[in-house]
Amino acid sequence: MKLGIISDTHGLLRPEAVAALQGVDYILHAGDTGMPEILDQLRAIAPLQVVRGNVDRGEWAQALPLTEAVELGGHLFYMVHRIEDLDLDPVAAGVSMVVFGHSHQPEIKRREGVWYLNPGSAGPRRFSLPVTLALLEVSAESLRPEIVHLL
Repeated sequence: MKLGIISDTHGLLRPEAVAALQGVDYILHAGDTGMPEILDQLRAIAPLQVVRGNVDRGEWAQALPLTEAVELGGHLFYMVHRIEDLDLDPVAAGVSMVVFGHSHQPEIKRREGVWYLNPGSAGPRRFSLPVTLALLEVSAESLRPEIVHLL
């Protein structure tokens, strides 16, 4: 199974992001979509799970959860926009990977057997930070995350 992990689109789904997500089985969006049309565009590529970010405002955004747990490929993924808002102990909860965004800085870490993945920002460039998303190869035995630079 291959997952696309994206965050902080802020109303811009770049053609490079759409191209990078082709062929994924599922997409996780870690918040700050910016507008509901982004969700429709992503759903046209693959099934989608999304959490609400701090810029997601309005009636459409109220339907988005602040956190979400989703099981894919035998692994439990826990999604939250800001890592500071993590509201559980991932180890105790049996989480394989925490997916988050907000900082616009891509990051892959592993701590106490749990992966922490921030795909960075795939939307408008912020300062000199890269424009990125992540792809994740999922098997029953392992998770293999990779940051993909779009620009």
